[in-house]
Amino acid sequence: MQREVSHQSGPVLGVVGHSGSGKTTLLEFLVARLAAQGLRVNIIKHSHHDLVLEPAHKDSARLRMVGAAEVLVASPFRYAIMHELRGAPEPTLAQQVARLGPADLTLVEGFKTTPISKLEVFRPATQQTPLYLRDPHIIAVASDGPAPAGLAEGVAWLDLNAPERVLAWLLGSVESFRPLDKEA
Repeated sequence: MQREVSHQSGPVLGVVGHSGSGKTTLLEFLVARLAAQGLRVNIIKHSHHDLVLEPAHKDSARLRMVGAAEVLVASPFRYAIMHELRGAPEPTLAQQVARLGPADLTLVEGFKTTPISKLEVFRPATQQTPLYLRDPHIIAVASDGPAPAGLAEGVAWLDLNAPERVLAWLLGSVESFRPLDKEA
């Protein structure tokens, strides 16, 4: 049964982890299952790299390069808006969420330092320090390793190799994820 979509940002959950941990693979699973249940899910993927969405010789790219502030490219299948910052500060996560249409849930990959509820994807084999040790906003960890002794109270430890259980945790917890404050 589809829930009514709010005209506010709705609940937001960050999905964080080191490169190669499996964030995108887990997100693909979660989004597919949530969408199959009739839920509307938005995704924000942050990148530290420049975005190349169109070949430089295409009309839309040429118009953007000569000074257009925004270019909307539309087709019968999708549309995309390219907005040039031209030296302006990068918009906050809250500003980016506000640009999206209404959703039952917005999942954010990246924006690691933003104070929102987060699910960390952690693989001990990467030999990276887990983020949950220093980020009090991480409320769950999906890992292919055992839960450590002394895990902070309130942090759920989920089996990354059982994504159905991660989905069950997400569905059971979504009401606790808050919409973003305007400053986030």
